[in-house]
Formats: sequence, C-alpha cells, structure tokens
Amino acid sequence: MIYEFLADGFEEVEALVPADFLRRAGKTVFTVGTGSKTVRGAHNFRVVCDLSVDEIELDDEVEGIILPGGMPGTLNLEKNKTVNEAIDYCNDNSLLIAAICAAPSILGHKGMLKNKNAVCFPGFEKELDGANVLNDECVCVCDGNIITAKGAGAAMEFAFKLIEYFYSFERADEIRKEVQCP
Repeated sequence: MIYEFLADGFEEVEALVPADFLRRAGKTVFTVGTGSKTVRGAHNFRVVCDLSVDEIELDDEVEGIILPGGMPGTLNLEKNKTVNEAIDYCNDNSLLIAAICAAPSILGHKGMLKNKNAVCFPGFEKELDGANVLNDECVCVCDGNIITAKGAGAAMEFAFKLIEYFYSFERADEIRKEVQCP
C-alpha cells in the first residue's frame, strides 16, 4: 500500500498521474488529505481523498509514500506532523519515498538527500542539501529508495519510474503502451 499525501495547493497532474498509473499496474494507492479529505489543488481542482491523515497507519502494509509538489502544497506538506512521521518511517525502513517538483526540498531539509542523485523543479536545487543534483536533461531519477522528478511535465516519467521500482521496466512499458505514451 502506498500513501500519496495531498495538501492544499498541490500540483494536480503530479498527484493524479502517478496514482492512476500505479493503480493500473496493480498497486493499492491511497490519497491522503492533510487538512481534510477534500483538498484544493494549485489550479483550483477539488479532490476528495481516500483518507485523512488521522486515518493512516504506519505499519507493515506500507510500501512507500508519494509527495506531489506545487505551491503552497509543498510548504503545507512540510509543516504537517503526520507527513513528516510518514517520511521518517519510510526512511527508517528503507521504503519508497517519491517526491516531485518542489517536494524534494522537504527531503533536502530533512538531510535525506546527502550523497544521493536527485532532481527538482528549477530554482529549488539549493534546498536539496547535500544532493548530487543532476543536469537539465534528467527529469526523473531513482537513487536507492528515493525517487525524485522535476515537475508536472515529468509526471508520466515519474509514474513509470514508480512502476519500475515496484515491478519492472517491462511492467512500466506495458502501462506506457496501454496509455498510448510513445
């Protein structure tokens, strides 16, 4: 089971594409609202989440978490106690921590990117404390249990990298063909 945390101001594409593609691949993904179950995205789309932060359990069923970016969504995620507990739980147990756009900055602030390859939305590189920030040509990278991606335009590659992480390149390619992605 994967928790994807949504906070007011999240980037809609960065949240919905990975959740959708992972579900197509067979993973259980729960969207988790940090303020309430209904969360408003950066472009005023309202999403009714599967759970609120008060309903999650950090236990053996958790396989990882996803942190979409967007502003002020990233800031709202970072100041949420339960989100931080989930990040720490996944880090302590070597479970997936996936962050896109501005959200890798949360991991940088927590010191989790030291000596790791990472990418983020341009302008947030200084927030990735100790990371080996990759060049402009790389839009998504996996280093150990951490996957980072640049932004909304990289949401599909981010989703495929998540499928590769949990399954295989072949399974990601099956989903790529299913959704007609070249």
